[in-house]
Amino acid sequence: EVQLVESGGGLVQPGGSLRLSCVASGFPFEDYAIGWFRQAPGKEREGVSCILNTRIDYAESVKGRFTASRDNAKNTVYLQMNNLKPEDTAVYYCAVGGYGLLPYEYTYWGQGTQVTVSS
Repeated sequence: EVQLVESGGGLVQPGGSLRLSCVASGFPFEDYAIGWFRQAPGKEREGVSCILNTRIDYAESVKGRFTASRDNAKNTVYLQMNNLKPEDTAVYYCAVGGYGLLPYEYTYWGQGTQVTVSS
């Protein structure tokens, strides 16, 4: 059974940082891309980052601020988020089964973790 569990969300002030984690199980982790997505209230889910081996793609809105990485030994993907802005407020999800930044490409999803950027 494929499982993805996100953690690391919380409340942070503008300009602050958070690191999200996504722990995966139930599939050969190192062979698959992991996508990060987010969904703000009233908005569609959007792609944030996709990481497969050394290839990492980012949405334009987060380039230079967010960094994705993975530890295949721990079946974990991270999303380091720096210089956070109020518009980054959303539920963040990790997903597997696809590639790129389009949500419909992916099959399996975690439950999400809330990130709130506010003073």
